[in-house]
Amino acid sequence: MKRLEQTWRWYGPEDPVSLQDIKQAGATGIVTALHHIPHGEIWPSDEIAKRKEIIEEAGFRWSVVESVPVHEAIKTRSEHAAHYIENYRQTLKNLAENGIKTVCYNFMPVLDWTRTQLDLELKDGSKALYFNWIDLAVFDLFMLKRKNAEADYTDSVRKEAKERFENYTKEQLNQLQTNILMGIPGEKNIEVEELNKSIELYSTIGAEGLRQNLLYFLQSIADICEDYGISMTIHPDDPPYPILGLPRIAGNLEDFKYIIRGVDKKFNGICFCTGSLGAGKAEQLAQMFSELKDRVYFIHLRNVQKDAHGNFYEADHLDGDVNMYEVMKVIVAENQKRETAIPFRPDHGHQMLDDLQKTTNPGYSAIGRLRGLAELRGLELGILGK
Repeated sequence: MKRLEQTWRWYGPEDPVSLQDIKQAGATGIVTALHHIPHGEIWPSDEIAKRKEIIEEAGFRWSVVESVPVHEAIKTRSEHAAHYIENYRQTLKNLAENGIKTVCYNFMPVLDWTRTQLDLELKDGSKALYFNWIDLAVFDLFMLKRKNAEADYTDSVRKEAKERFENYTKEQLNQLQTNILMGIPGEKNIEVEELNKSIELYSTIGAEGLRQNLLYFLQSIADICEDYGISMTIHPDDPPYPILGLPRIAGNLEDFKYIIRGVDKKFNGICFCTGSLGAGKAEQLAQMFSELKDRVYFIHLRNVQKDAHGNFYEADHLDGDVNMYEVMKVIVAENQKRETAIPFRPDHGHQMLDDLQKTTNPGYSAIGRLRGLAELRGLELGILGK
Protein backbone atom coordinates (compact mmCIF):
# COMPACT_ATOMS: atom_id res chain seq x y z
CA MET A 1 0.00 0.00 0.00
CA LYS A 2 1.38 3.38 -1.02
CA ARG A 3 1.98 5.99 1.68
CA LEU A 4 1.48 9.72 1.22
CA GLU A 5 4.66 11.77 1.03
CA GLN A 6 5.20 13.47 4.40
CA THR A 7 6.51 16.99 3.94
CA TRP A 8 7.23 20.00 6.13
CA ARG A 9 7.21 23.72 5.42
CA TRP A 10 10.60 25.32 6.01
CA TYR A 11 11.31 29.03 5.67
CA GLY A 12 14.93 28.55 4.76
CA PRO A 13 18.21 28.97 6.67
CA GLU A 14 16.74 31.72 8.88
CA ASP A 15 13.84 29.54 10.04
CA PRO A 16 14.03 28.88 13.81
CA VAL A 17 12.98 25.30 12.97
CA SER A 18 16.08 23.66 11.50
CA LEU A 19 16.34 20.87 8.96
CA GLN A 20 17.71 18.69 11.76
CA ASP A 21 14.54 19.40 13.75
CA ILE A 22 12.47 18.39 10.74
CA LYS A 23 14.42 15.16 10.35
CA GLN A 24 13.53 14.26 13.93
CA ALA A 25 9.85 14.92 13.13
CA GLY A 26 10.02 12.18 10.50
CA ALA A 27 9.21 14.16 7.37
CA THR A 28 11.06 13.26 4.17
CA GLY A 29 10.13 16.17 1.90
CA ILE A 30 10.64 19.91 2.24
CA VAL A 31 8.21 22.61 1.17
CA THR A 32 9.98 25.93 0.84
CA ALA A 33 10.55 29.06 -1.23
CA LEU A 34 13.23 31.69 -1.81
CA HIS A 35 11.69 34.24 0.54
CA HIS A 36 14.68 36.56 0.27
CA ILE A 37 13.88 37.34 -3.38
CA PRO A 38 11.38 40.23 -3.71
CA HIS A 39 7.94 39.45 -5.13
CA GLY A 40 7.94 39.52 -8.90
CA GLU A 41 11.67 39.10 -9.44
CA ILE A 42 13.11 36.07 -11.25
CA TRP A 43 14.45 33.29 -9.05
CA PRO A 44 17.95 32.71 -10.45
CA SER A 45 18.82 29.14 -11.26
CA ASP A 46 21.95 29.24 -9.10
CA GLU A 47 19.91 30.39 -6.07
CA ILE A 48 17.45 27.55 -6.62
CA ALA A 49 20.30 25.07 -6.96
CA LYS A 50 21.93 26.38 -3.78
CA ARG A 51 18.74 25.92 -1.75
CA LYS A 52 18.16 22.47 -3.27
CA GLU A 53 21.72 21.41 -2.34
CA ILE A 54 21.18 22.45 1.31
CA ILE A 55 17.96 20.42 1.43
CA GLU A 56 19.41 17.33 -0.21
CA GLU A 57 22.58 17.39 1.89
CA ALA A 58 20.32 17.19 4.94
CA GLY A 59 18.70 14.06 3.50
CA PHE A 60 15.47 15.53 2.13
CA ARG A 61 13.79 16.09 -1.21
CA TRP A 62 12.60 19.57 -2.19
CA SER A 63 9.08 18.34 -2.89
CA VAL A 64 7.01 21.49 -3.38
CA VAL A 65 7.65 25.19 -3.88
CA GLU A 66 5.41 27.18 -1.58
CA SER A 67 5.19 29.64 -2.95
CA VAL A 68 6.21 31.56 -6.03
CA PRO A 69 4.16 34.68 -5.19
CA VAL A 70 1.94 36.08 -7.93
CA HIS A 71 2.68 39.81 -8.15
CA GLU A 72 -0.19 42.22 -7.54
CA ALA A 73 0.33 43.62 -11.05
CA ILE A 74 -0.79 40.23 -12.40
CA LYS A 75 -3.77 39.96 -10.07
CA THR A 76 -4.95 43.43 -11.08
CA ARG A 77 -3.78 42.98 -14.70
CA SER A 78 -2.10 46.36 -14.66
CA GLU A 79 0.13 47.77 -17.37
CA HIS A 80 3.10 45.94 -15.82
CA ALA A 81 1.41 42.52 -15.78
CA ALA A 82 3.19 41.23 -18.88
CA HIS A 83 6.59 41.99 -17.35
CA TYR A 84 5.84 40.09 -14.15
CA ILE A 85 4.33 37.17 -16.04
CA GLU A 86 7.50 36.86 -18.08
CA ASN A 87 9.49 36.83 -14.84
CA TYR A 88 7.17 34.16 -13.45
CA ARG A 89 7.60 32.04 -16.59
CA GLN A 90 11.38 32.22 -16.26
CA THR A 91 11.23 31.30 -12.57
CA LEU A 92 9.10 28.26 -13.40
CA LYS A 93 11.55 27.23 -16.09
CA ASN A 94 14.49 27.61 -13.68
CA LEU A 95 12.72 25.55 -11.04
CA ALA A 96 11.85 22.78 -13.48
CA GLU A 97 15.40 22.62 -14.81
CA ASN A 98 16.48 22.01 -11.22
CA GLY A 99 13.96 19.17 -10.92
CA ILE A 100 11.34 21.02 -8.82
CA LYS A 101 8.00 20.77 -10.57
CA THR A 102 5.17 21.19 -8.05
CA VAL A 103 4.34 24.82 -7.26
CA CYS A 104 1.81 26.11 -4.74
CA TYR A 105 0.49 29.67 -5.15
CA ASN A 106 -2.51 31.76 -4.19
CA PHE A 107 -4.52 34.48 -5.91
CA MET A 108 -5.74 36.34 -2.81
CA PRO A 109 -5.73 40.12 -3.21
CA VAL A 110 -3.04 41.87 -1.16
CA LEU A 111 -3.27 39.74 2.00
CA ASP A 112 -2.40 36.10 2.48
CA TRP A 113 -4.10 34.21 5.32
CA THR A 114 -5.76 36.58 7.77
CA ARG A 115 -6.10 36.14 11.53
CA THR A 116 -7.02 38.63 14.25
CA GLN A 117 -5.04 36.92 17.03
CA LEU A 118 -1.88 34.83 16.81
CA ASP A 119 -1.74 33.59 20.40
CA LEU A 120 -5.20 32.48 21.57
CA GLU A 121 -4.58 30.49 24.74
CA LEU A 122 -6.40 27.17 24.78
CA LYS A 123 -7.50 25.15 27.80
CA ASP A 124 -4.30 23.09 27.81
CA GLY A 125 -2.11 26.21 27.81
CA SER A 126 -1.00 25.94 24.17
CA LYS A 127 -1.61 28.83 21.80
CA ALA A 128 -3.42 28.90 18.46
CA LEU A 129 -4.22 31.25 15.59
CA TYR A 130 -7.70 32.80 15.80
CA PHE A 131 -10.12 34.71 13.57
CA ASN A 132 -12.77 36.87 15.25
CA TRP A 133 -15.35 38.89 13.32
CA ILE A 134 -15.70 41.56 16.02
CA ASP A 135 -11.98 42.25 16.02
CA LEU A 136 -11.96 42.34 12.23
CA ALA A 137 -14.76 44.92 12.40
CA VAL A 138 -12.78 46.96 14.95
CA PHE A 139 -9.92 47.19 12.49
CA ASP A 140 -12.11 47.66 9.42
CA LEU A 141 -14.51 50.29 10.82
CA PHE A 142 -12.33 52.30 13.18
CA MET A 143 -8.71 51.84 12.10
CA LEU A 144 -8.77 51.16 8.38
CA LYS A 145 -11.96 53.26 8.07
CA ARG A 146 -12.84 51.57 4.81
CA LYS A 147 -15.45 53.30 2.71
CA ASN A 148 -18.93 51.72 3.10
CA ALA A 149 -17.55 49.06 5.48
CA GLU A 150 -20.63 49.41 7.71
CA ALA A 151 -22.73 47.58 5.14
CA ASP A 152 -20.69 44.39 5.64
CA TYR A 153 -21.59 44.01 9.33
CA THR A 154 -24.81 43.58 11.29
CA ASP A 155 -25.98 46.19 13.79
CA SER A 156 -24.94 43.99 16.70
CA VAL A 157 -21.45 43.45 15.31
CA ARG A 158 -20.99 47.17 14.67
CA LYS A 159 -22.16 48.00 18.20
CA GLU A 160 -19.89 45.44 19.85
CA ALA A 161 -16.95 46.50 17.67
CA LYS A 162 -17.41 50.13 18.72
CA GLU A 163 -17.43 49.16 22.39
CA ARG A 164 -14.37 46.99 21.94
CA PHE A 165 -12.51 49.72 20.05
CA GLU A 166 -13.23 52.24 22.81
CA ASN A 167 -12.00 49.83 25.50
CA TYR A 168 -8.89 48.50 23.77
CA THR A 169 -5.59 50.06 24.78
CA LYS A 170 -3.32 51.61 22.17
CA GLU A 171 -1.06 48.58 22.51
CA GLN A 172 -3.96 46.18 21.87
CA LEU A 173 -5.02 48.14 18.78
CA ASN A 174 -1.49 48.19 17.44
CA GLN A 175 -1.21 44.44 17.96
CA LEU A 176 -4.53 43.84 16.20
CA GLN A 177 -3.35 45.87 13.21
CA THR A 178 -0.06 43.97 13.12
CA ASN A 179 -1.87 40.63 13.21
CA ILE A 180 -4.27 41.47 10.40
CA LEU A 181 -1.60 43.01 8.19
CA MET A 182 0.85 40.18 8.81
CA GLY A 183 1.04 39.27 5.13
CA ILE A 184 3.05 36.11 4.53
CA PRO A 185 5.40 34.95 7.31
CA GLY A 186 8.99 35.42 6.26
CA GLU A 187 8.10 37.64 3.34
CA LYS A 188 6.55 41.08 3.90
CA ASN A 189 3.96 43.07 5.79
CA ILE A 190 1.27 45.31 4.29
CA GLU A 191 0.68 48.92 5.33
CA VAL A 192 -2.74 50.48 5.99
CA GLU A 193 -2.43 53.08 3.25
CA GLU A 194 -1.43 50.44 0.71
CA LEU A 195 -4.35 48.26 1.77
CA ASN A 196 -6.88 51.08 1.37
CA LYS A 197 -5.62 51.88 -2.13
CA SER A 198 -5.78 48.21 -3.07
CA ILE A 199 -9.32 47.88 -1.73
CA GLU A 200 -10.42 50.76 -3.96
CA LEU A 201 -8.77 49.12 -6.96
CA TYR A 202 -10.30 45.70 -6.28
CA SER A 203 -13.74 47.23 -5.82
CA THR A 204 -13.62 48.12 -9.52
CA ILE A 205 -12.17 44.73 -10.53
CA GLY A 206 -14.68 42.70 -8.51
CA ALA A 207 -14.82 38.95 -8.11
CA GLU A 208 -15.56 38.31 -11.79
CA GLY A 209 -12.68 40.50 -12.90
CA LEU A 210 -10.33 38.73 -10.50
CA ARG A 211 -11.48 35.35 -11.86
CA GLN A 212 -10.69 36.49 -15.38
CA ASN A 213 -7.28 37.74 -14.30
CA LEU A 214 -6.54 34.34 -12.76
CA LEU A 215 -7.44 32.59 -16.01
CA TYR A 216 -5.30 35.10 -17.91
CA PHE A 217 -2.36 34.25 -15.62
CA LEU A 218 -2.85 30.51 -16.04
CA GLN A 219 -3.17 30.79 -19.82
CA SER A 220 0.02 32.85 -19.88
CA ILE A 221 2.09 30.15 -18.16
CA ALA A 222 0.37 27.11 -19.68
CA ASP A 223 2.99 26.38 -22.34
CA ILE A 224 5.88 26.53 -19.86
CA CYS A 225 4.04 24.24 -17.44
CA GLU A 226 3.16 21.73 -20.15
CA ASP A 227 6.60 21.76 -21.77
CA TYR A 228 8.40 21.24 -18.44
CA GLY A 229 5.88 19.00 -16.65
CA ILE A 230 5.06 21.55 -13.94
CA SER A 231 2.00 21.16 -11.70
CA MET A 232 0.51 24.42 -10.41
CA THR A 233 -1.62 24.12 -7.27
CA ILE A 234 -3.79 27.04 -6.20
CA HIS A 235 -4.24 27.42 -2.45
CA PRO A 236 -7.76 28.18 -1.20
CA ASP A 237 -8.58 31.65 0.08
CA ASP A 238 -8.08 31.90 3.83
CA PRO A 239 -10.63 32.56 5.21
CA PRO A 240 -12.74 31.39 2.25
CA TYR A 241 -15.08 34.38 2.11
CA PRO A 242 -14.74 38.12 1.37
CA ILE A 243 -13.18 40.28 4.07
CA LEU A 244 -12.24 43.98 4.15
CA GLY A 245 -14.02 44.52 0.86
CA LEU A 246 -11.61 42.24 -1.00
CA PRO A 247 -13.07 39.61 -3.36
CA ARG A 248 -12.48 35.89 -2.93
CA ILE A 249 -12.52 33.44 -5.84
CA ALA A 250 -11.08 30.17 -4.48
CA GLY A 251 -13.15 29.21 -1.46
CA ASN A 252 -15.59 26.46 -2.41
CA LEU A 253 -16.28 23.61 -4.81
CA GLU A 254 -17.86 25.77 -7.49
CA ASP A 255 -14.89 28.15 -7.44
CA PHE A 256 -12.46 25.31 -8.08
CA LYS A 257 -14.61 23.80 -10.80
CA TYR A 258 -14.65 27.20 -12.50
CA ILE A 259 -10.85 27.46 -12.28
CA ILE A 260 -10.37 23.96 -13.69
CA ARG A 261 -12.87 24.47 -16.52
CA GLY A 262 -11.44 27.89 -17.32
CA VAL A 263 -8.03 26.45 -18.21
CA ASP A 264 -8.77 22.77 -18.61
CA LYS A 265 -5.21 21.47 -18.79
CA LYS A 266 -3.56 18.91 -16.55
CA PHE A 267 -1.04 21.36 -15.08
CA ASN A 268 -3.85 23.47 -13.58
CA GLY A 269 -4.31 21.92 -10.14
CA ILE A 270 -5.34 22.51 -6.54
CA CYS A 271 -3.69 22.55 -3.15
CA PHE A 272 -6.40 20.97 -1.00
CA CYS A 273 -6.19 22.78 2.36
CA THR A 274 -8.60 21.38 4.93
CA GLY A 275 -8.00 24.27 7.30
CA SER A 276 -8.82 27.07 4.87
CA LEU A 277 -11.79 25.21 3.40
CA GLY A 278 -12.87 24.01 6.85
CA ALA A 279 -13.58 27.58 7.91
CA GLY A 280 -16.42 27.37 5.37
CA LYS A 281 -18.44 24.18 4.97
CA ALA A 282 -16.23 21.71 6.81
CA GLU A 283 -18.77 18.90 6.62
CA GLN A 284 -18.46 18.77 2.83
CA LEU A 285 -14.68 18.38 2.54
CA ALA A 286 -14.54 14.63 1.87
CA GLN A 287 -17.09 15.01 -0.93
CA MET A 288 -15.27 18.08 -2.26
CA PHE A 289 -11.98 16.18 -2.42
CA SER A 290 -13.68 13.31 -4.24
CA GLU A 291 -14.99 15.68 -6.91
CA LEU A 292 -11.66 17.47 -7.36
CA LYS A 293 -9.22 14.61 -6.72
CA ASP A 294 -7.89 14.32 -10.27
CA ARG A 295 -6.45 17.84 -9.96
CA VAL A 296 -5.21 17.71 -6.37
CA TYR A 297 -1.41 17.67 -6.44
CA PHE A 298 -0.63 18.90 -2.92
CA ILE A 299 -2.45 18.74 0.42
CA HIS A 300 -2.43 20.81 3.62
CA LEU A 301 -4.00 19.06 6.61
CA ARG A 302 -5.16 21.05 9.64
CA ASN A 303 -8.38 21.56 11.54
CA VAL A 304 -10.53 24.47 12.69
CA GLN A 305 -13.21 24.91 15.33
CA LYS A 306 -15.96 27.43 14.57
CA ASP A 307 -18.54 28.95 16.88
CA ALA A 308 -22.12 30.03 16.12
CA HIS A 309 -20.91 33.44 14.90
CA GLY A 310 -18.37 32.09 12.42
CA ASN A 311 -15.32 32.90 14.55
CA PHE A 312 -12.78 30.09 14.43
CA TYR A 313 -9.52 28.95 15.95
CA GLU A 314 -7.10 26.35 14.66
CA ALA A 315 -7.83 23.16 16.58
CA ASP A 316 -5.78 20.00 17.06
CA HIS A 317 -5.30 18.24 13.73
CA LEU A 318 -7.73 15.44 14.60
CA ASP A 319 -10.17 17.49 16.67
CA GLY A 320 -12.37 20.16 15.09
CA ASP A 321 -15.10 20.73 12.54
CA VAL A 322 -13.18 18.87 9.83
CA ASN A 323 -13.82 15.12 9.98
CA MET A 324 -10.19 14.27 9.33
CA TYR A 325 -10.87 10.53 9.32
CA GLU A 326 -13.34 10.82 6.43
CA VAL A 327 -11.07 13.22 4.56
CA MET A 328 -8.01 11.03 5.04
CA LYS A 329 -9.93 7.97 3.82
CA VAL A 330 -10.65 9.52 0.43
CA ILE A 331 -7.12 10.92 0.20
CA VAL A 332 -5.56 7.52 0.95
CA ALA A 333 -7.82 5.83 -1.63
CA GLU A 334 -6.80 8.34 -4.30
CA ASN A 335 -3.13 8.01 -3.40
CA GLN A 336 -3.24 4.29 -4.23
CA LYS A 337 -4.07 5.20 -7.83
CA ARG A 338 -1.14 7.56 -8.29
CA GLU A 339 2.21 6.66 -9.80
CA THR A 340 3.83 9.15 -7.43
CA ALA A 341 2.70 9.67 -3.84
CA ILE A 342 0.75 12.86 -3.12
CA PRO A 343 2.76 15.23 -0.89
CA PHE A 344 1.02 16.54 2.21
CA ARG A 345 2.15 18.58 5.15
CA PRO A 346 0.79 19.21 8.63
CA ASP A 347 -0.42 22.78 8.23
CA HIS A 348 0.09 25.12 11.16
CA GLY A 349 0.26 23.82 14.70
CA HIS A 350 -0.21 25.02 18.23
CA GLN A 351 2.61 26.80 20.00
CA MET A 352 3.24 24.47 22.91
CA LEU A 353 5.80 23.10 25.39
CA ASP A 354 9.25 24.65 24.92
CA ASP A 355 8.09 26.56 21.84
CA LEU A 356 6.04 28.82 24.13
CA GLN A 357 9.35 30.40 25.14
CA LYS A 358 10.60 30.86 21.58
CA THR A 359 9.98 33.33 18.78
CA THR A 360 8.53 31.38 15.86
CA ASN A 361 6.68 32.10 12.63
CA PRO A 362 2.95 32.21 13.51
CA GLY A 363 1.49 28.74 13.05
CA TYR A 364 4.87 27.26 12.19
CA SER A 365 6.48 26.33 15.49
CA ALA A 366 8.05 22.88 15.59
CA ILE A 367 6.36 20.90 18.34
CA GLY A 368 2.74 21.57 17.40
CA ARG A 369 3.39 20.51 13.83
CA LEU A 370 5.37 17.49 15.02
CA ARG A 371 2.31 16.43 17.02
CA GLY A 372 0.10 17.05 13.99
CA LEU A 373 2.32 15.03 11.67
CA ALA A 374 2.46 12.15 14.15
CA GLU A 375 -1.34 12.10 14.49
CA LEU A 376 -1.89 12.30 10.74
CA ARG A 377 0.72 9.60 10.10
CA GLY A 378 -1.06 7.33 12.58
CA LEU A 379 -4.43 8.06 11.03
CA GLU A 380 -3.13 7.16 7.57
CA LEU A 381 -1.59 3.93 8.83
CA GLY A 382 -4.79 2.97 10.58
CA ILE A 383 -6.78 3.48 7.39
CA LEU A 384 -4.21 1.46 5.44
CA GLY A 385 -4.58 -1.32 7.99
CA LYS A 386 -0.94 -1.35 9.01
